[in-house]
Amino acid sequence: MSLPPPPDTAPLLLLEVTACLSAMPDPAASGHLRMFEEEAAHKLGTAHAVAVSSGTSALHAALSACGIGAGDEVLVPALTVIMTVAPVRALGATPVFVDSDPATLDLDYKDAARKVTARTRAIIPVHLWGRMGDPGSLAAFAAEHGLAVIEDAAQAVGTARNEQLAGTVGMAGCFSMKDGKILWSGEGGFLTTASEEVAAHARAFRSHWQPAPPGEDPFSRLATNSRLAAPLAALALANLRRLPDLIELRRAQTQYLLNALEQVPGLTALAPSAGEEWNGFSPLLHIKLSGSRAFAEHLAQQGVPNSTGSFRLVPCDSRPPFPRPEQPCRGTAEILDRTLAVILTERDTQATLDHYADVIARAAAAWAP
Repeated sequence: MSLPPPPDTAPLLLLEVTACLSAMPDPAASGHLRMFEEEAAHKLGTAHAVAVSSGTSALHAALSACGIGAGDEVLVPALTVIMTVAPVRALGATPVFVDSDPATLDLDYKDAARKVTARTRAIIPVHLWGRMGDPGSLAAFAAEHGLAVIEDAAQAVGTARNEQLAGTVGMAGCFSMKDGKILWSGEGGFLTTASEEVAAHARAFRSHWQPAPPGEDPFSRLATNSRLAAPLAALALANLRRLPDLIELRRAQTQYLLNALEQVPGLTALAPSAGEEWNGFSPLLHIKLSGSRAFAEHLAQQGVPNSTGSFRLVPCDSRPPFPRPEQPCRGTAEILDRTLAVILTERDTQATLDHYADVIARAAAAWAP
């Protein structure tokens, strides 16, 4: 298997950004933003897309649009980053951390059911590393308990399960376009929804409540300044138009690295679940070596970027801003301690991946912590 050379993206990106800059200053900054939103909604098969300044801002707007506020509780997997949880707290609600199943990476619905109370209003499934849980189980659980579903699909653009795209299962799907995501604009994000009401609320929420939703006055509520800057919208639009190629490239990169590591003792590739069309966001391997987290940290020091070694990813319920849990999410800890999630970008060539494979193989062979 061989990889194509990195794409020459400069002409397409330059074309859109130049067109955008030539129209500035433009306080409305609406041209490329409107085109991006229309094309994103079409590509993802949803009625509306609302672009904002980050994936965190997308979650903030979506949670607000679903009525989440002070006194409410929101179920959130501990298998996530703190950026998922920050908007819950910003709205005055309480995050309730739920464990995940090490065998599937999906939510542990028995644990989730134990944690539902009369104040629980929503659930945020997180498609970490682009992997998607079973949408049928999620929808059934949410319906049983009367919960709004707001998906954190920051890393999951293009992933589908049982022919349902990530970000289209619940009331809203939230995506990041930070550098390193498959669809990127440097900084940025967007939410998708089938609901006109959610979309109108999100548009108002990102711009100090203007334009206000039908029947409401501008500035009649406090909101945020989380608009997507026009040049970033131009970058997002250019990359959106090559999204199928970007997804195909990431899948090829991931498969290439996993193939190269197939015979390495102590490492086993984590295969997608039944019915899952994974976007290949990050090559995932189960570490069977002792001192597995230390092994991931060692690889990071050797120049192989990965989630736990480079970014010290830990169960979110153990982070300092949150009360120490009486019962930690042990399934989540097991997943993170035993998973090597290599971080890729579209600039990673075959030579880069060969180097990663060589470093990982040599480190595994010599590992004796």
